[in-house]
Amino acid sequence: MSQRKPLTGIKVLDFTRLFAGPFCTMLLGDLGADVAKVEAPEGDPIRFQGPPFFKDHSFSFLAANRNKRSITIDMKAVEGKALARKLALAADVIVENFRPGVMKRLGLDFESLSAKRPDLIYVSMSGFGGNGPYSEVGAFDLTIQAEGGYMSLTGERDGEPIKLGTSAFDLVCGQYAMGAVMTALFDRTRTGKGQLIETSLFEGEISFLVDAGIQYLTTGVSKGKWGSEHAQLVPYKAFEASDGWVVIGAGVQNLFERLLKVLGRVDLLTDARFAELSGRVTNRDALYEILDNEIRRFTVADLVRKLADANVPCSPINNMEQVFTHPQALHRGMVQKVEHAAYGPLSVIGPAVKYSGFDIASEWQAPPLLGEHTEAVSKDWLG
Repeated sequence: MSQRKPLTGIKVLDFTRLFAGPFCTMLLGDLGADVAKVEAPEGDPIRFQGPPFFKDHSFSFLAANRNKRSITIDMKAVEGKALARKLALAADVIVENFRPGVMKRLGLDFESLSAKRPDLIYVSMSGFGGNGPYSEVGAFDLTIQAEGGYMSLTGERDGEPIKLGTSAFDLVCGQYAMGAVMTALFDRTRTGKGQLIETSLFEGEISFLVDAGIQYLTTGVSKGKWGSEHAQLVPYKAFEASDGWVVIGAGVQNLFERLLKVLGRVDLLTDARFAELSGRVTNRDALYEILDNEIRRFTVADLVRKLADANVPCSPINNMEQVFTHPQALHRGMVQKVEHAAYGPLSVIGPAVKYSGFDIASEWQAPPLLGEHTEAVSKDWLG
């Protein structure tokens, strides 16, 4: 017997492609929603993004499409449009990330659907938002990281701008959309009505500027790029040990003193440049030149052990192998296994949130083949 999850019985019609929208609907599928992924006959473009591939599947597709059923619909054909509309009117939630106006041309816009289904929840995801001077502009995570300011904050001091290591703001947008769907479903239980939800990569990124954004809005001064460093805390950065890298956060006075004891350099406390935090911030380069040389004497494991014993915040900079064999990651279920009849077993990233009332990772399904469930979804949803 299948386990009941919070979204069991909720039908989600997923018109999204690429990364942000599919990540949103995957999270809904994780919670038990019946997610029908609508694809053109040629498939979601992200299916073919590579190399590298895993048995002809791109890693980007595999990362954002578990717990879904794939249906193919030719939206250019009359019968395809008609089928899409029937499915849309049977859905509880619709999620789309087309350019503004596309869904209206297909007769699948919120206004026309909600006139017949006032309890419909409809999510429009885009690069910049559903209206405004940039609403028609397309976006990739790279261009959004540039446009929304994050690349002005990312990189070494006085170095070139660098994008984050993954398509982070696609995922931020997807998380915001998923949370908004849950909010709208809760609101529907009170009012009986659905609503239109809009979010975008650009807006999600700006909200993640947090203290850097507030600093500019308050003072007119940009935080700028600091690499792994902290503008107000020293020492606080990545250091190179003899066999790898480690981060140390010891800007607070008592932590700095403990760090110096581990390094055997308590003499630095008598140096007026470094004795207090204000001096360390002003003279950071001189201090880092000394600390860099001292830390290179240690292996990562030895230094991390000594600092941990001294209660100094630190961590090795782990690679992917170290992350996915990390005892805490394994204990917390951050590696899960799914299996597909066509391409076999697949390791996937586990859930970031756990619940006492149900096992969110139970009965997860592997990402689908293109059009694998077209007939099944039509039968289940439309009889």
